[in-house]
Amino acid sequence: MNTPSPSSFAGKPEKTHIRLGFVALSDAAPLVVAKVLEFGHRHGLTLELCRQPSWAAVRDKLLSGEIDAAHALYGLVCGVQTGIGGPQGDMAVLMVLNRNGQAITLSNRLTHALEQHGNLQGALATLGRRPVFAQTFPTGTHAMWLYYWLASQGVHPLRDIRSVVIPPPQMVDALIDGELDGLCVGEPWNAVAEARGAGKTVAVTSQIWPEHPEKVLASRRDFVEHYPRTSCALIQTMLEACRWLDNPQHRTDISAWLAAPDVVGAPQELIAQRLLGQYDAARFPIQPPGVNFFSEGAVNYPRASDALWFLTQFRRWGMLQGDHDDAASAAALCQTALYREAAALMNVHVPEGKRADVFIDGRVWDGQNPAAYLDGFTLRYLPSAK
Repeated sequence: MNTPSPSSFAGKPEKTHIRLGFVALSDAAPLVVAKVLEFGHRHGLTLELCRQPSWAAVRDKLLSGEIDAAHALYGLVCGVQTGIGGPQGDMAVLMVLNRNGQAITLSNRLTHALEQHGNLQGALATLGRRPVFAQTFPTGTHAMWLYYWLASQGVHPLRDIRSVVIPPPQMVDALIDGELDGLCVGEPWNAVAEARGAGKTVAVTSQIWPEHPEKVLASRRDFVEHYPRTSCALIQTMLEACRWLDNPQHRTDISAWLAAPDVVGAPQELIAQRLLGQYDAARFPIQPPGVNFFSEGAVNYPRASDALWFLTQFRRWGMLQGDHDDAASAAALCQTALYREAAALMNVHVPEGKRADVFIDGRVWDGQNPAAYLDGFTLRYLPSAK
C-alpha cells in the first residue's frame, strides 16, 4: 500500500479540524457518539458532523475535499476506487464502522403474496408486472445485499426486477405511495416502514452474510498520505466510539441523539429497537444477529478480502469488466498498516487469520480464489443475456 510507515503515525495531528460526512442512518452512531462525547479532543481533533442528503453527495464531497472523511457504504468506496460508481478517485478505507444491521422490506401486498405462495418467485408473479425495488447507491452495500438475496431466491436482479436508487430517508414515503414493491436500506427506515404500516421486514442482512462489513470510515487516499497522524487519530477516536456502543444502555442513550431532526430525524423508540437487535418475534422466532460496532475489535479491522468480495460482486453483475488486478486494488484500498498502529495505541485486538464466511445460498467466501468463486454462480450477468 502507498501509505506512510507506521513510525509517522505517532505525534500531534497535522490537521485538527475534521469535517465528517454522514447519511441519516442509525449506523452513523459512532460519528455522533464521537462528536457528542468529544472523543476527538483526547486525540487532538475537533469533529464537525456534516449530514448529506444522499450517498452520491457523500461521494462528491469526499472527492472535492469539502469533507475530509465519511461514514460511507463499503460498496460505494469500492465503486469510486474502480471508477464504476461515478468519477474515479483513489480511496482509503480507514476502518469498518459496523457489521450487520440492514434489512429488506416488502410492501404489504407482496408480503401477503409471499406468505401465500411460500416463495418469492411466485409472490412476484402475482404483481402482473415487473417489480420495483429500491436500494441506495448503484454499487453500494444495499444494492449488493438486495441482489444477492434475490438471486438466492431464484430471482435474477438484472432481468426480473427494476432496481432504482432512492436516498434512505425518502424510501418509506415511496413505499407508502405505491412506487415500490420492496427496498433494501439501513435502519431505522425498515422499522419506520413497519410502524407506518407501509410493509414488513422479511429479511435481515446478517441472514445473507453473517457479520458482513457495512459502513466504513472512508477518505481519499491522498488525505491519508498528507495527514497520516490525523488519520491515525481519527481511527483512534472512532474505535473509542465503537467500543462505547458495545454497551446496550449506551445504545439506548444514543438513540435519543440520533432521533434529533438534524441527525436521523426518526422516532427514538424505533431507532433504539433495531440498534438493540429487536425484530418482530412472529416473523423472526430466532432473532438474527443485529448491528455490531466493536465486539472487542472484531468488527473494525479493514480486511482486504472484504473489499475484494465487493469487486467480485461487481463482476458478477456486469458492473466491472476487463483485466484488472482486483486483489491489488482491494489491498491498496484497505489501510491495514495505519489501522494496526491506531489499534495498538488503543489496546484494541486485531483479528488474525483468514475468514471463511457462509452465505444464505451456502456459498463460502474466503477471498482465496475470486475467479473460481465467481464462476460458481448460476445467476449472474452474461454478455449474451443483456
